[in-house]
Amino acid sequence: MQYYSSGRLSQHLLWLACLAGVVGLLAARFLVALAPVVGVLAALANPHLRRDLPHYFRNGAARWAAALVGFLLLSGLYTSEWATWRHELFRELTWLGVPLAFAVAVPLSARQRLAVGSLFVLGTAAVGLATMGQYLLDPARANEAIRIGQNIPVVTRVFHISFGVMLALACFWGALLQRGLRAAPGLRVALLVAAAIAVLTLHVLAYRSGLLVLYAGLLACAVRLLARRHLALGLGLGLLLGLGPWLAYRTLESVRERVRSTVWDVEQFTQGHDINDYSLARRLAAVQTASAVIGQHWLLGVGPADTHAAMMDEYRWRDLGLRPGNRVEVHNQFLQAWMGGGLVGLALWLAVLFRPLVRPATRRDPYVGLFIITQATVMMVTDALSLQIGLNLFVFGYGFLVVAAERRAASLLPPS
Repeated sequence: MQYYSSGRLSQHLLWLACLAGVVGLLAARFLVALAPVVGVLAALANPHLRRDLPHYFRNGAARWAAALVGFLLLSGLYTSEWATWRHELFRELTWLGVPLAFAVAVPLSARQRLAVGSLFVLGTAAVGLATMGQYLLDPARANEAIRIGQNIPVVTRVFHISFGVMLALACFWGALLQRGLRAAPGLRVALLVAAAIAVLTLHVLAYRSGLLVLYAGLLACAVRLLARRHLALGLGLGLLLGLGPWLAYRTLESVRERVRSTVWDVEQFTQGHDINDYSLARRLAAVQTASAVIGQHWLLGVGPADTHAAMMDEYRWRDLGLRPGNRVEVHNQFLQAWMGGGLVGLALWLAVLFRPLVRPATRRDPYVGLFIITQATVMMVTDALSLQIGLNLFVFGYGFLVVAAERRAASLLPPS
């Protein structure tokens, strides 16, 4: 009874949900599905639930997340893909459960948050190191796969785009966490080594989306340093931004093959060649197809559950030479939101994504800033939320960083 009434049960359940979520992202999919359930149980186990439940409704980040679910519910008035709509509604419940956990459950202590962050950084680096070892067993064969546009599979079967984002986040968060006062000297060294491994893995495996995210984040850091008049650090990081890709291209065959295959891929589209066997060219064709759909349904969209059907219908009118099996979805989260929800849905998604960068409670938090920038960057080249791992990664980070930060800021305000 004391365990419950002291709030430790609620706090430990939330901590368990976070640890399970990290392990699930890296290796065990079933844990990702269970983590939000445990998080909701943590909220319900709060001994002061009646007092703290209003925190959820007063938390702006949680309200905007709930608005996404509300919009999907309203889209049921004009959807024609009812089976898909019901499936999407079930998936979107995570937008309610995860923010509820971080807004209502007894908050994690600073050491518990450090443990969750360290597990993410060290675990991601460990999986990256194992995957890099797999590459080094037969680099010639791996480089040949890269030459034809394939990617080295992650040892735990995580989708390579999501894992590239996780590697970039591990680099940034490892560098930030090791500066914390609560990190022991041994942990600081381990976090720095893990951050270095994450950067090396991204370059050796030449994960295109992950490298884009990494350098976008570094550019944001350089701009922030220069804006704060840390000229030496800002200019030094800017120099690294130019030198890093050049060194990688000169020293790593995998990077050279990735650049060549990317240029060749784009040329197939721009020159009007057969693009059925080229991944990036098919994505460009999908952008063109999605743009046509958006032009016809620009205000409210076709409905979030109807985007696939709308894309396939448009392909039937203009197939761009693609065989049915090669007609892909649009790999751009912003276009996906615009196509599914029109300007209304796009505005709602932009509010959810970028609101943390304009709110004082979260704008000054470097963890939040880097998370939003990296997510926004990768969403320009993939419809991240359409993939379960992409949705889980974003919603977990959103709850752990944004919702929790707004709750902490609200707790510091004087009572009204």
